[in-house]
This record gives sequence, C-alpha cells and structure tokens, in this order.
Amino acid sequence: MINPHPGLPEFEYIKPTTLDEASKFLASHEEDARPFAGGTDCLVRLRDGVLKLNYLVDVKNLDGTKEISFDPKKGLTIGAAVSMNRIALDPNVIKHYPNLVEAANSVASYQLRNRATVIGNICNASPAGDTIGTCMALEGVLNIHGLSGFRKIPLSSFFTGPGKTVLQPGDIVVSITLQPPLQGFYGVYKKLGRNAISDLSIVGVTVLGFPSKETPSGYKFKIILASVAPVPFEAIRAEAALSEKKITPEVITEAAQIAMDSITPIDDVRGSARYRKYMVRNLTREALTKVWSKLGK
Repeated sequence: MINPHPGLPEFEYIKPTTLDEASKFLASHEEDARPFAGGTDCLVRLRDGVLKLNYLVDVKNLDGTKEISFDPKKGLTIGAAVSMNRIALDPNVIKHYPNLVEAANSVASYQLRNRATVIGNICNASPAGDTIGTCMALEGVLNIHGLSGFRKIPLSSFFTGPGKTVLQPGDIVVSITLQPPLQGFYGVYKKLGRNAISDLSIVGVTVLGFPSKETPSGYKFKIILASVAPVPFEAIRAEAALSEKKITPEVITEAAQIAMDSITPIDDVRGSARYRKYMVRNLTREALTKVWSKLGK
C-alpha cells in the first residue's frame, strides 16, 4: 500500500535578515520558494506532495511581522508572524474587535492556533478562510513589501481565485491594518463544519452592523460569505436591503434570502451546492438577528 503521507521532502531553510533580502531571494526563486511564518498550511502540503518547493524563506523576524498594535485613529495592525492565539488574547483586540477574537478562535485547534496566523489564512486565499470575512468587513488593508518597496492593497481586491491573489514575485505581506472600531458596531461569525471544532467551513457567514446617519434604516451592515464562491463573497445586495428599509424580522429574512440567491456554490465532499445555499440563508438570518438584537437596544 502506498503511504498517503510520505513525510516532509528535503528543502532548504532560508533566514534573511531584511525584507529587501527576503524579497530578492523570493523573486529570484519564483517557482520553488515561498515565505514561511506559521507553516500550518505549507508544511502539510509539502508532506502530502501537493506543494513542491526547494526553499522556505523565514519571515517571522523581519521588520513589522511580529507587530500587533492598536491606535484609536489608525486602527489595528497585525503582523504576518502574529499567531491566532496571540490575537485572541490581546487586550486591545478583545476590547475593540471581539468579532475578530471569535473568528480566530474558530480556526482548527488551540495547538494549531499557536502557529497559525491571520496573514497566512489570507495568503492561502482559500474561500473557506475563517478570519478573512471579519478582516474584509473591517476594511482591512494589506501592507506588502516587494522589489520596489512597500505598497498597500485593500483586502477586498486581493483575491483573484481559489488559492490565487494579486501578489507578484518577491512580494511579502508584512501586516494587515483594520479600520478603527466603528462607534456602536457589533459583529459575529457563524461557521458550519462537519464537526464542532477543527474543521474547514462548509459555510461561513460574517455579519457586522453599526449605526449610520447615511442610510434610511439608520444602520449599515457588512455580510461576507465563505465557502460559497471562488473568492470570499460580499453580499452587497443583501446589505443594501438592510440599509434601505426599517429593520424588522421580515426585512432580516428578506436579506438572508437575497444572500442565498446571490451565490452559486459548488458541490464537493463537504457539502452540496443546494445545502450550502440553504445554510447561507439560515446562518445569515441567525447572524443578522443576533447582531440586530444588540444594535436595536
């Protein structure tokens, strides 16, 4: 019998001392090198033969990658090497971004979250990424270092397909900055997996709501869906329905139906397209109801 998990192949571990050095090495080894921080995804893929590399480039100790800082005017900045558990235990995150704590704690097991990072979750570009929806709802901006220096890319325009992003050879995502906490906002993340913990989402629903003087309803909502499209999906039409009408249980049900009708998921081993659509409706309604129960007070 062929061993389905043959073990890690040989590769070289590269530890650059600067971002410039790291970017140059990655660019010159475009096909066979990859940045390395937590390694919870790439090591598994290397072991299984899905990913074939000759080099892992350690970025954990480079400028900005270990940073987690909060400024009331600038927002929250999370470095590429900051683990999920460190985020979930940070006092500023707990106080100002409790929905991010909820999303981080939904990822796999506690042991894995000691290594897993939000930036890794984002750069894997899986449509099922648990923390991506919250970061999108909070209008995250990625701080990227490349051959030409630093640039910023909104997370909403980062993904181009499953496992694909706008990153160019030599690019390193150093950190992500989330907007300052919105006055009176509340957010939740609803995840459906095959078991209660440590599983990829069959459907993930992030909902964030906050008071706004700009809309007829007096509120704005963000609804981000996971595992239902080639990239994380923002249900813009459902958001609009909640902005344009007085919030009632009927309007919440209508918005959940619009979210369901907006997606075209696929069948896979974790769930059928039909099941995913109905669970988007149900979880979106549950999430909106919970958020509104807080905002409505």
